[in-house]
Amino acid sequence: MGSLNFKKRARLKRKKRIRKNLVGTQERPRLSVFRSSKHIYAQVVDDAYGRTLVAASSMEKVVKEHPEFENKVAVASFVGKLIGERATQKGISKVVFDRNGFLYHGRVKALSNGARETGLDF
Repeated sequence: MGSLNFKKRARLKRKKRIRKNLVGTQERPRLSVFRSSKHIYAQVVDDAYGRTLVAASSMEKVVKEHPEFENKVAVASFVGKLIGERATQKGISKVVFDRNGFLYHGRVKALSNGARETGLDF
């Protein structure tokens, strides 16, 4: 981890600490969130087989065609609803939330609340 900046190093340290206790199974896959400075990504992962079951991000055409959002938190909430809808279509109702070392605040919290609104249980 030589030349990484302090914030990223702290996030990766938190990520390691979180991931040693989190495992996505077939019955309860892992909802993983990644937040960059501009975009937010979410995917439902089955760690037993190492497969992504469902994915959504702010880069998708559906999100970009949506009327202008007021801020990135609103985009994150919309992406959360999108991943929740897609997961329920695939028959996934329970997930384990993996915030990927990011603090449960702002966009990460908005995404999780959006997913909860669609009926995902975590």
